[in-house]
Amino acid sequence: MEKIKIYCVTNKPIGFLNDTKYNLAWVGKEESPKNYFKCDSQENIFYKEKYYSELTFHYWYWKNLLKHEKDDCWIGFCQKRRYWIKENTSEKIDSSNLNKYLLTDTEKEWKNFDSLICNPIQISGAKKIKLIKRGWRNILKKPNILFNTKTQNIAVHFDMHHGFGNLNKAIKLLDSEDRNDFNDYVKSNDKFNPHIMFISKKKIINKWFDALFPWLERCEKEFGFENLKGYDMTRIYAYLAERYLSFWFKKYTKFKEQPWAFIEK
Repeated sequence: MEKIKIYCVTNKPIGFLNDTKYNLAWVGKEESPKNYFKCDSQENIFYKEKYYSELTFHYWYWKNLLKHEKDDCWIGFCQKRRYWIKENTSEKIDSSNLNKYLLTDTEKEWKNFDSLICNPIQISGAKKIKLIKRGWRNILKKPNILFNTKTQNIAVHFDMHHGFGNLNKAIKLLDSEDRNDFNDYVKSNDKFNPHIMFISKKKIINKWFDALFPWLERCEKEFGFENLKGYDMTRIYAYLAERYLSFWFKKYTKFKEQPWAFIEK
């Protein structure tokens, strides 16, 4: 069986993962537990943590650890409250039984894939009052958004929650080979693979980060940091990465969608 390493990124201690195979990665401002990876040394962007969230560790890992990994090792990332779980898990999962269902080993079928990404979430079908309150500018441009769920796509959802027009501004800053394809993707899909979670191997991970972080740096020149207020805007860079990941891994890899669990603790 091929080797796998999974890093769980958090800003709070996660006690129920201490006895698992997971590597715990710290992005919090408080002092890190001793057994956690920290990302405020060597080449890092720890000062951006407020805006980049778990990407702070991803960047540090890319610049400092990835080059030391073996080419055939599967490497994955999850985050606090969101965890990879095994296939065909029907029982309700919480912190008391998570370890029983936690994905900790590779599966034989992975040999047919380049990457794993989260099972998707549906974002269409919002209540009309919410669409009117948050998406009124989209509705003025395209009134049938209010009645046709197929038009309630990723782009509309992002406009509603992370600033009208911001996704479009960010897409214009993408490299030319992805710009039109990603624009089509967010306007033709009403679900995406969430949480900046993926499992892949060294070569693909390096290509992913090499596409992601230069783009986000260009986005910083557009959105900055000082004027980002409220949770939905403060972490706009993480939300952009989340949508881009869903597109990028589908375009550039042979992917498999994998179950995950949300645990509020």
